[in-house]
Amino acid sequence: MNAWLNQHLLAARDAARRLIASPLGTLLSLCVIAIALTLPAAGWLLVDNVQRTARSAAGIQQISVFMALDADRKAAEEIASRLKANPPGDWRFVPREEALKRLQGGSRMGDLAAGLPRNPLPDAFVVEPTDTSPAAMERLAKSIADWPRVAHVQLDTDWVRRFDAFVRIGKLFVSLLAGIFGAALVLATFNTIRLQILAHAAEIEVARLIGATDGWIRRPFAYYGALQGALGGLLAFVFINAGKWLLAPSIAELAQLYDASFSLQGPSAAHGLLLVACGALLGWIGAFLSVSLSLRDPK
Repeated sequence: MNAWLNQHLLAARDAARRLIASPLGTLLSLCVIAIALTLPAAGWLLVDNVQRTARSAAGIQQISVFMALDADRKAAEEIASRLKANPPGDWRFVPREEALKRLQGGSRMGDLAAGLPRNPLPDAFVVEPTDTSPAAMERLAKSIADWPRVAHVQLDTDWVRRFDAFVRIGKLFVSLLAGIFGAALVLATFNTIRLQILAHAAEIEVARLIGATDGWIRRPFAYYGALQGALGGLLAFVFINAGKWLLAPSIAELAQLYDASFSLQGPSAAHGLLLVACGALLGWIGAFLSVSLSLRDPK
């Protein structure tokens, strides 16, 4: 066990030494890998931010439940109990008094609402479902509409379907982009390792003559590709955070102009680990393929 571990540690140290030996070439390779990982990762974050923004915007991916005008607070408590018993997602109760205050605070309707003899607004619930697919939201809206003392359930089905199609297209595009750039990363690593093999052809030949196995020869190159890919993933994480830092003030200003509360969300530590892992895996695959083909056909 110790001998096996020592072999891997020596291979990893040899890979790190080769990366440090050519700093300029390593930096250029890391930038190429980082760009290949940054574009699809940034695209995925963009789609995720669009979904978050849509959920926070009024009336988008929400179900508004309006009680009957003559429904008392007990009826509202019964609806709240049903939502608590089997929560479809986040929800909140909007009493009629609060709704009237909001209406009176509006610049266009405030004067009209202030002159009303009584409150014409019903109690309401705003439901933000966990499952935002159009079919699930329609089923939930129909189910709530059958509850007692519910006068109207509002759901913009057409908008939900359009938005869901937009998100699916965005995710598909990002997935295709990730596949293309992932293949490009493997090919770039393949070519880099190929050059490394050619530069160390004499050493490899001597090692094979004294009985070195293909696995022993392949190991340092595989670590080289994996380490290079992992560092490229780390650099991609830095690029994405830098982009978020540059865009955040402009996004906040735009949100303020529209009186909205959304903000640009950057990648989390888990996203960073995923980028590093993906870079390491793709680098390892490229190195493994390159060394395997070279050992099969030394010429």
